[in-house]
Amino acid sequence: MTDMRDLGIVYVTGGASGLGAAVVEAVAAAGGKPAVLDRVVPESGAPHAITDVSDTAAVASSVEELVRTVGPPDAVVTAAGTDSCGPLATVPAEDWERVIRVNLIGTAAVVRACLPHLERSRGAVVTIGSTLGLRAAGDATAYCASKFGVVGFSRALATELAGRVGVTMVTPGGMRTHFFDGRDEQYKPPPDAKLSDPGDVARAIVMVLQQPEGFELREVVAAPSTEPSWP
Repeated sequence: MTDMRDLGIVYVTGGASGLGAAVVEAVAAAGGKPAVLDRVVPESGAPHAITDVSDTAAVASSVEELVRTVGPPDAVVTAAGTDSCGPLATVPAEDWERVIRVNLIGTAAVVRACLPHLERSRGAVVTIGSTLGLRAAGDATAYCASKFGVVGFSRALATELAGRVGVTMVTPGGMRTHFFDGRDEQYKPPPDAKLSDPGDVARAIVMVLQQPEGFELREVVAAPSTEPSWP
């Protein structure tokens, strides 16, 4: 049996809250060293750089900062995400476009900034997809567009980097996080919704990162067995 891979240094975007914070905890518990890229300081006390992933130049500078202070990444998990629900005609253009900048462009920005280091270490990228990147829903044009984009980006990147850097897209269903806070009631999960614990999804991500070099789980769906938006 091939030995599982040591995690090493794992950069996590959005690592101050939600799934990102759960990934930070899971990586540390598994013996890795997480480092956070987020707009706020993580309560976990993990090494971090303050950045807005929608700003490509800021991401590049923040990655350079972490490389100097923590070390180059062996893996990156792109957990930062946002949403703006509502009909296309009523969602302000700036809010709509920010969803694309954070979820899609931010994902590409951090991978681009980390890629030279990942190629040297034959490391891994884990992107965070969504069931709404595979199955569209009304009043979610920005989120669906961004996550459909993450699907295409992840699959193309896996082809481009085959044999050099591992690429996995993890697709969570709904999770019990603050992601739904601040929405109109009609866009919040109902009280009886079966939502995942983000810690369970985070442990699935760690399992992906521990696969031996040269073996990859290209796409993983991590959701409750009753997830309504899958398949």
